Amino acid sequence: MSGKNKKTITKYMVLYELRNITGNPFVHIFGIGMPIMMALIITRIAISERADDSIMRMVSTSVFLGIGAMIPMATVLMGYAIRQAQDFEKGIPERMQLFGIKSHVTLCNRAVSELIFLAAAFALYFLAGIFFMDLETPAISGIVLYIVCMLFFSIMCFMLGHAIAALIRRFGLTYCVVMLVYFACMILGGMMGISYENMPGAMQAAAKLLPVTYFNRDFFTIWTGEAYNFVPMLQSYLFFGAVSGILLFIASRRRKI
Repeated sequence: MSGKNKKTITKYMVLYELRNITGNPFVHIFGIGMPIMMALIITRIAISERADDSIMRMVSTSVFLGIGAMIPMATVLMGYAIRQAQDFEKGIPERMQLFGIKSHVTLCNRAVSELIFLAAAFALYFLAGIFFMDLETPAISGIVLYIVCMLFFSIMCFMLGHAIAALIRRFGLTYCVVMLVYFACMILGGMMGISYENMPGAMQAAAKLLPVTYFNRDFFTIWTGEAYNFVPMLQSYLFFGAVSGILLFIASRRRKI
């Protein structure tokens, strides 16, 4: 086998995986269209009774930053996990290995293609926000931290989605589980009309463990460059990452993924 064929990531494999992603209408509807529509609708409802421009801008920006977390949850956690479960169910990884394409090669190329699609989805989301929403001008540190936080959150969604698909290996049950996780994150993150302050104590305790809560509740402070205590957010990342990593480790021990 030539050195070229031994490469883990190749342009042709990435393009192949990217075509598979873009050919899935689910990720376009729930990963691009729905976040844009929800950001616009929720913003209009929230500011309908407020006349103060500064408050309107704060509300619009807070909603925009929080709803943005839906993009990796829909495109990576749900979209990728469901497609991976379909492949496991049909035995596609085993077939690809017959042609000399190892599982880790497919995984790496899919991770890169998911990252490319995620970047395109966020570009469209930000364009919609710039043209149709009155957003607060961010500090440079705010933009950088938002990108970094979303990137790490997306990586953890990828780990969790792959782990769930590898453990279940059936399309229907995987779809059910990731859908429950998706809506649980939306509800606890305050994206379904219940703010963190109005949640019962048990729900608040669970919400503190999810990064989406801080995107929706606190990221406006970071976005504008104000002083912020990052410890609770870091703890939520550590918890979410630990759960994703443990499940991925269990899946890798049980099966070759």
